[in-house]
This record gives sequence, structure tokens and C-alpha cells, in this order.
Amino acid sequence: MNAALGSATRIHPTAVVAAGAQIGQGAEIGPFCTIGPDAVIGDRARLISHVVVDGHTSIGAEAVLYPFVTVGMAPQDVKYRGEPTRTEIGPRVQLREHVTVHRGTPQGTGVTRVGAGSFLLAVSHVAHDCDLGQGVIVANNVVMGGHVRIGDNAYIGGSAAIHQFVRIGRAAMVGGVAGVEGDVIPFGLVLGNRARLAGLNIVGLKRRGVEKARIQRLRAAFRTLFATEGVLADRLSRVEAAQGDDDLVAEIVAFMRADSHRGLIRARVRRQDEDEAE
Repeated sequence: MNAALGSATRIHPTAVVAAGAQIGQGAEIGPFCTIGPDAVIGDRARLISHVVVDGHTSIGAEAVLYPFVTVGMAPQDVKYRGEPTRTEIGPRVQLREHVTVHRGTPQGTGVTRVGAGSFLLAVSHVAHDCDLGQGVIVANNVVMGGHVRIGDNAYIGGSAAIHQFVRIGRAAMVGGVAGVEGDVIPFGLVLGNRARLAGLNIVGLKRRGVEKARIQRLRAAFRTLFATEGVLADRLSRVEAAQGDDDLVAEIVAFMRADSHRGLIRARVRRQDEDEAE
């Protein structure tokens, strides 16, 4: 075994670690794992068993990869010709059983990322060129197409399907079994077989310590943007003028003004119960 090893590493004798792979201090490589020559395994990372790490891939410190996870395999893209694209798994990420994370493509950003502290549950799939922020939770059986971007602390419900190039904003929530064909605003909540904007992710905002007054300001902005008549550009301008000094409202406005491959998920919505903000 010619891998570059840090001190106090533990590598099971059935693991296959290619020459050139870098294994950090205190890392654990369990039974029947396969590590490619361009892989970098961070300090104290744990690959429990039957894990495959391929390509130009880095696994962050203290990440845990459960049995039958594959990271850095070639993208499912017919144009891919073996170019040296990358995969980056951040520190303290947990990838549960059978999670797949594919490396990027030259036509995209060239890198697929999963941010620090994210938690991907069993059988979820992260396609080429996706970029997941920090603290993202992806429930079981979620599938996402290429080039998806998910903001920090977003939650993706079980068996959701996310179309390629979709953006999901920070701290948004996607309901289980939702088909997400368009962009989801920061702090938004989308539901349905073809996901429709149903309100704000009030539970997530409360859990992150957002004060009641700020949630009420977000509610007011949301109603102006999505539950009133008129041209969306005019409503955006009204919200920006009236509430643009609130950084959470400003984040939604900036997200909606940014370029979008898929367009925003929008719908006329009913007001959520006022007592949700109590």
C-alpha cells in the first residue's frame, strides 16, 4: 500500500488504497473500501465499510461515510470524456448508506460540492456540478439533477425530485415527494407533486432563532410578492423600497432578481395561520 498516510490512521487489511491517495491523521478506512489515487481523506474522517472514493475527490475532516456510499464517480453525462473534474465533501458531513455524489463536468463548474455539516440520508443522489451549502439536510431517496444549487440550512424532504439547474434558497424547505421544477426563494416552503409555493418555512426560521417581529416582516414581504395582483417586477420594487433594509427580505429580493435557468416557483397562496409566528 503506497498511499501517503498520516499518523494514527487505521486501514482495514481488506481495503484497497491506491498509490497517491492521501489519508489524514486519525482517519479510519473500514473493510472493503476502495480509495482512488487522486483522493484526499481528511483528518479523523471515517469510511465505515464498502465505500468507494474515486477521481479528484476530497473528503473533509471528521466526515463519516456509511456503507455503500460512492463519491467522485464519473458523472451521468453522455458528453463526459474522463476530464479531471472534482468532488468536494466538506468537514463533518454525514453520507448515509447508498448515497451517491458524482464529480463535476467541464460544461458545468467542474466541481460537485457538499458543504460542511450537511447530512444526506440513505439512497439520496447528488448529480454532477451540484453545490450544496452548509448544514443542508437531504432526506431519504431524494434525487437531484445536475447543476442544482442549495443554500445553507435548507431541508429537502424524502423522495423529492429536483430538476437540473434549480436553485433552492437558504433555509428553504421542500416537502416530501415534491417535484421541484423551478427556483425556491430563501426561507420558502414548497409542496406538491409539482411543487407550488405554499408559504414560508416558519418552523425552520423559529429553529434558527429568528425573532417574531422579523418573521412578521418576512410575512408581509411574502404577501406583497406572491399574494397580491400586479406585475412581479413592480411588487419586487415595492418590497425593496419598503423593507429592503431588512437583510432577510433583501436576501429574498436579491435571489428573485438573480439570473435563473428554471424560473421561480410561484403560486397564488393562502395566508398561513397567524399563530404560526406566535
